Amino acid sequence: MRTKIGAPLARRIALAAQGFGIERPDGASNLGHVKRAIDRLGLLQIDSVNVLARAHYLPLFSRLGNYDSAHLDGLAWGRQTRRGLFEFWAHEASLLPLASQPLLRWRMARAAAGTSKGKLQEFGRDNAGYIEEIRREVEDRGPIAASELADGGPKRGPWWGWNDGKLALEWLFFAGIVTTATRRGTFERVYDLTERVLPADILRLPTPSPEEAQRELLRLSARALGIATEFDLRDYFRLPVGDTKARLAELLEAGDLLPVEVEGWNRPAFLDPAARQPRRIEARALLAPFDPLVWERDRTERIFDFFYRIEIYTPVAKRKHGYYVLPFLLGDRLVGRIDLKSDRPNSKLLVPAAHLEPGIEARDVAAPMRDELRLMADWLGLEDLALPRDGALGREWSRMSK
Repeated sequence: MRTKIGAPLARRIALAAQGFGIERPDGASNLGHVKRAIDRLGLLQIDSVNVLARAHYLPLFSRLGNYDSAHLDGLAWGRQTRRGLFEFWAHEASLLPLASQPLLRWRMARAAAGTSKGKLQEFGRDNAGYIEEIRREVEDRGPIAASELADGGPKRGPWWGWNDGKLALEWLFFAGIVTTATRRGTFERVYDLTERVLPADILRLPTPSPEEAQRELLRLSARALGIATEFDLRDYFRLPVGDTKARLAELLEAGDLLPVEVEGWNRPAFLDPAARQPRRIEARALLAPFDPLVWERDRTERIFDFFYRIEIYTPVAKRKHGYYVLPFLLGDRLVGRIDLKSDRPNSKLLVPAAHLEPGIEARDVAAPMRDELRLMADWLGLEDLALPRDGALGREWSRMSK
């Protein structure tokens, strides 16, 4: 028998699990706030697009407000004794707490053995000798960027213009042999041997079996999502289909997940037994396109009745909402979406367009949305906020400014 859960409660459970069921810290957020927020989410997806701010910084702003992004930089790319995060392929390229490193060693081992799928694995099988040469160069010269290799080889166009040297480094990264030592300039990854980057006490942790690691990753997914389908749970850390089905059965038998039926969902769902079930959510947040709350678009539509597609790669004439569009969360609903851009030379946060969802009134949204935009401008160190004057929100903002 599956317990039945109404759609509004499922939505509140999901929001609370993602950290939107508590108030933001008073005043400036400290390092402890940042660590706890990352631990709750389990990971931050990395993206290099910098039209507003790089994507891994934004989920913390959404939950903490005006925090110091240097805290995240130090955890991710600071000196070894201060480091609290590492980079790896989890939900795409991600930053994860160091405690999760042993949980992904099975994935590294499969990559090293050549049993994973993909073009990078094909490159590894065909170029073992060259990859070993690159590994030795990292050992001798690291930390080192792909652009600094003695012989990077020709570029291979289809893979973001990567050359053989970059592919070799990425194969070594996927196999866990090297990792990201730091990031430079235009966010270029700098590689070094993993044992010279990660703290020794993390590397000494025992390696769990693949089955044990996958169970724990699914527990982390369930904690971060609160309530979820099998696909939602699997997608969070991009686990294999067959492995996920087997591990879910084990977790259900152990009582680590509870089977539920959610109103309006056409698939079985699973509830984290420890998930909070708040009666009310009072949130206000701008959400990055790669925020864990909305990155799985079918889940976003299922929970919020909010159809969301990022339009970065859509031709300008075919864009409906803008280039870098952030959903706006108010209370427990996604009530609008805002196209944003940081104009750093002129110290302005630009709002090229702002849209309301059907049935939402501008008078109910304009003030909290403007306040959140002002907070974002302050966090980004931008003096001015350039709001549109057309559309329902633009007209309301113009009225409010009189």
